[in-house]
Amino acid sequence: MKRRNFLKQSTLASSLFFVPNFVKAFEQVAKKSLGYKKLVIIQLSGGNDGLNTVIPFTNDLYYSNRPELSIKKNKLIKVTDELGFHTSLAPLKNLYDQGYLSIINNVGYPNPSRSHFRSSDIWQTASGANEYLDTGWLGRYIEQYGKIPYMGIELDDTLSLIMKGKNSNGIATKNPRTLFQNTQTPYFKKIINHQSDSHLSEHNLGYLYKTMIEAKSSAKYIYETSKIYKSEFTYPKNPFGKQLKTTAEFINSNLESKVYYASMGGFDTHANQANRQSNLLKTFSTAMEVFVNDLKQHNTFKDTLILTFSEFGRRVQQNGAGGTDHGAANNVFVIGEDLKTKGFYNAAPNLSKLDKNGDLIHTVDFRSIYATVLDQWLQVDDVSILNKSFSKLDFI
Repeated sequence: MKRRNFLKQSTLASSLFFVPNFVKAFEQVAKKSLGYKKLVIIQLSGGNDGLNTVIPFTNDLYYSNRPELSIKKNKLIKVTDELGFHTSLAPLKNLYDQGYLSIINNVGYPNPSRSHFRSSDIWQTASGANEYLDTGWLGRYIEQYGKIPYMGIELDDTLSLIMKGKNSNGIATKNPRTLFQNTQTPYFKKIINHQSDSHLSEHNLGYLYKTMIEAKSSAKYIYETSKIYKSEFTYPKNPFGKQLKTTAEFINSNLESKVYYASMGGFDTHANQANRQSNLLKTFSTAMEVFVNDLKQHNTFKDTLILTFSEFGRRVQQNGAGGTDHGAANNVFVIGEDLKTKGFYNAAPNLSKLDKNGDLIHTVDFRSIYATVLDQWLQVDDVSILNKSFSKLDFI
């Protein structure tokens, strides 16, 4: 009997018909084991000035270091007896008053870099200052626990390091319809068809073909699923507002994606900082309040945690151009419905004890925040993703 005929007639061959159902069932179990929790990471790129964001208005050192740039006591939003918000953060104060905001002060890492590119890499990869990694911490999470690209979505046209794993990545898109249409072009299909060529499959380009096939599948899933919900909320008419609106549509459409990454640039305020930062913080806080309300209306906010960081803070002392230069430690905003520590998580920066460059000294390692989010929120092994054990915090 020929081998082909034997296989057709054998019980082994007939049992193979059940394999797809088994695999599908296994995939569903794996997805359910990840839970329903969503994580949204937002980077304020350029190095936001934390001291003029959360203002220590009773500290004379703040005013003496910033005679022109400081926010006057009658021009800020008082939050506690010692700390206030920049006046552009009124929408964020609304979230604070509802118990949806936790502010972690003095966040950084040992031997901080003051390079935008290097410090962003450190925050995105969760590396040490002298450690160079080519995978992002969310990319490693996706690769280890999500497996498929759409488990992590970046709201941009290009993928950042934070979403890249060793053998697989998240996916980047500003517009799911455009992404889907791009995968339907004759050129894209022609390249993918080479996958059937065994010679090319074994070639070094095999990884590229695999990535493109995964991208095509993810693009179709994201586009078809996200059509379920289109937000009717009025977001700010700017790129950041659009990113958050699209993220809300993804979450409210019940995409299986677990982690999202968005960014907002312009915070490198070496000169004319007052007006620039005021406009930026208004854009940020207005969009954040709309985003939270959008999620609340569709009962998805309770399962969504939002983490906002900047790659470094600014120098305590103002410079001669009406701005501030690159600094070190900064504040991190955590937004969620059921936070353990509402308001300020820890003490304000110590302005009487600075490092040799005149920068704030960190008291919280940013990787402890990541470890807490991975362990307590996403409920996965943080050590395997961060490659090291970090102490946990108590904000969620």
